[in-house]
Amino acid sequence: MPHATQQADVATAELDTALRGGPFHVALRAAIAARGLPLQRVQHHLSRYGVKVGVTSLSYWQQGARRPQRPESLRAVRALEEILRLPDESLIRLLAETAEPALARRSGGRSYRSLVETSDALRRLLTGLDAPPDSGLQTLGHHERIRLGARRELAGRESQHIVRAHRDGVDRFVAVHQGDTECAPESMSVHALENCRAGRVRRDHGTGLLVAEFLFDTRLRAGDTFLFRYGVEDGTAGVSREYLRAFDSAGGQYALQVRFDADALPVRCHRFTQQSAAAPRGGRQELAVSPRHRSVHLVEPRVRPGIVGIAWDWE
Repeated sequence: MPHATQQADVATAELDTALRGGPFHVALRAAIAARGLPLQRVQHHLSRYGVKVGVTSLSYWQQGARRPQRPESLRAVRALEEILRLPDESLIRLLAETAEPALARRSGGRSYRSLVETSDALRRLLTGLDAPPDSGLQTLGHHERIRLGARRELAGRESQHIVRAHRDGVDRFVAVHQGDTECAPESMSVHALENCRAGRVRRDHGTGLLVAEFLFDTRLRAGDTFLFRYGVEDGTAGVSREYLRAFDSAGGQYALQVRFDADALPVRCHRFTQQSAAAPRGGRQELAVSPRHRSVHLVEPRVRPGIVGIAWDWE
């Protein structure tokens, strides 16, 4: 019995840590383990709440392979908080803090309310473009080029994607851009640069979000690969100090390059990682900026759930 009690204490401590710092899938896994429930029992309890979720989906959620997004899935998360005897909003909060892997944003100092507002605004914008939770595309490679202007502002970014369709009929990609604090999405513009054309664009001033669809000239079949490139012109905010990207599941290669104006070079740069927006930063590595090349970069051969980014200091 003492051994069982010790194991229970360890499981409870792990759960408390996960609920404070996330990410969502780690907290969910810790909660299920702490209650000693097999996934079949969790599914049974959910059905009593009138929520239908498959055992496979529950497994994916706790592994971080997928993330609850649809209204029915979010109902399941709220029910799980009761079933697993967790504080109200504890799992929902962690979902908000790691919302949308395509959303690049500043995480330091952002309140829970602002994260929820951003997540809600993004859902509204995506709904306005009839964007399904599953795009039908798997990212094999993603190269982002960020450009800083002479005023030290985020002037724009360019993204090149290599994707593979995992279902038939995919013919578009929905891109998300979030500018720095006090940016003006209504003054931003989007550009289709290779193998795509710009479609509808939606903006939300309060959160600095811009969502744009890029249309392919062909309908992809399951297994087809495709390469396309687009850009966003920003330059609407003040001094920029970092750029980051969040991923809610494992994926292909990601490369981030930040190029500075010749008349506005930072004094130092470093890369960093985070398990979630609420977690402390780690993985710090200094990046040298030469006056000649004026750029720094990072490469993740295979992305993992979490956040990766580059930050810089001005004189």
